[in-house]
Amino acid sequence: MASAAAPASSEEAVKAAKVLMVGAGGIGCELLKTLALSGFSDIHVIDLDTIEVSNLNRQFLFRKSHVGQSKAHVARDAILKFRPNINIESHHANVKDAQFNVDFFKQFNVVLNGLDNLDARRHVNRLCLAAEVPLVESGTTGFLGQVS
Repeated sequence: MASAAAPASSEEAVKAAKVLMVGAGGIGCELLKTLALSGFSDIHVIDLDTIEVSNLNRQFLFRKSHVGQSKAHVARDAILKFRPNINIESHHANVKDAQFNVDFFKQFNVVLNGLDNLDARRHVNRLCLAAEVPLVESGTTGFLGQVS
């Protein structure tokens, strides 16, 4: 009797996964840190914003010297300081740009949303549905937050 191949361990599945993080603000910084420390080794991050002084109290990957710089690029550099051997690619761009189409989304095993813009969150949801990629949706509106 032939035995079926053993399923990959959780650790192997994490290492093999390609993850897209949309947003590198308050939620995105926390999720990027958690992804990197959990063993994910292929992460892309998209954010169109630059760092402001008002971000520094809750977006812990950023410092005062980073004000005015790209959130995506600085977050990438910060993650590489404590996980230098992972592949993390940053995109300083709007997730609604044409380059981030269904084919782009199909390359990922999972997408995580950390956006405060409802229109962009809906856009990512539509792309994930079309690409058949699972979406972990989290976001804020004012002082309210949610995840699903």
